[in-house]
Amino acid sequence: MAQPVNILHLHSTFNLGGKEARAVRLMNAFGDRARHTIVSGMPDQLSARDAIARTTRYEIAQDPPPLTGRPSVARFEAIARYMRRFDLVLTYNWGAIDGVMAKRVFGKDTPPLVHHEDGFNSDEATGLKRERNYYRRFALSAAHALAVPSEVLHRIALDIWRQPDARVHRIVNGIATQAYADKCDPKAIPGFRRKPGEIVVGTLAGLRDVKDLPMLVRAVGGCSSRVRLVIVGEGPERERITDTAENMGIADKVLLPGFLPEPHTFVGLFDIMAMSSKSEQFPISVIEGMAAGLPIVAPAVGDVPYMVSPENADFIPRLKGEVPLRDAIETLARDATLRASIGTANRAKAVAEYDEGIMIARYAKLYEAAMGRPDCLV
Repeated sequence: MAQPVNILHLHSTFNLGGKEARAVRLMNAFGDRARHTIVSGMPDQLSARDAIARTTRYEIAQDPPPLTGRPSVARFEAIARYMRRFDLVLTYNWGAIDGVMAKRVFGKDTPPLVHHEDGFNSDEATGLKRERNYYRRFALSAAHALAVPSEVLHRIALDIWRQPDARVHRIVNGIATQAYADKCDPKAIPGFRRKPGEIVVGTLAGLRDVKDLPMLVRAVGGCSSRVRLVIVGEGPERERITDTAENMGIADKVLLPGFLPEPHTFVGLFDIMAMSSKSEQFPISVIEGMAAGLPIVAPAVGDVPYMVSPENADFIPRLKGEVPLRDAIETLARDATLRASIGTANRAKAVAEYDEGIMIARYAKLYEAAMGRPDCLV
């Protein structure tokens, strides 16, 4: 058997979110054909490792060079030196862009690098920063490829970051859709118990400012139906979310169980999957809700309007704020038949277009091409 591929992952954070969930799926899929070293730009944010399979060989890097800080020759040189022990470097989002810049400045003898862009934090949710565009444009010339999940990001990469078309690869996110057809464990969410006549709105999200979860709390609080909100995830915005629920007088209707692995075991407990983000591209949580046969309520950000089935289109409001979200949730909460019909259409689309088998094969082919080692990962 050939030696496993030695892969370095540079993450802005390794708390479980969309990009981390996909990275872990790929790590697990590559099995014993690869071993992985993970660097988190925020060393205490590592909850995604709970989703790594026991058979996957990985380590959390100890004392790696910092990914953030003032640009300096010394720091870039240290990052490049650290990279040289690996066969492939994978970098993720703006928080790891200095890894790409290190290769640009000190690229000699460094391994091939593939950069991934999945979206933007709240500081770029309403508009890209010019200086970051220039920085990305310069750094990304050293990458073998740029991988993006959405049409919106594909256009940005070509038109704003000026990347050659051959270098940009759009690979839509995928999940194990069959797993979401199984019956859920009613005890899978700690502290959750469905009450008679209650409609459960669920969301899977890191508790970060860009997710704007207080707005979702306000939207649910404005509903006249008996609606309960379950927010699965962890992050720094927990207190702000709970304060909003208390101010709305619905603290008893909002549950925050923290991060939970294996979403296929509990997403089907929801009646509606909702999202309130200021910025998204191709969110995995939307696919998870669709695969579980749920209607989706979300702002019209990124590719979300095109991801859902046509039957779901009216519940992706283009107007901003909690009122359009509230109205969409209220309409669905009142009509079980409507929820079921939209959910059926969403599941059919998820199975047909967003199954992880296609995603895994495309990423494996991209990484193998970067290393010049065909068939080494799958």
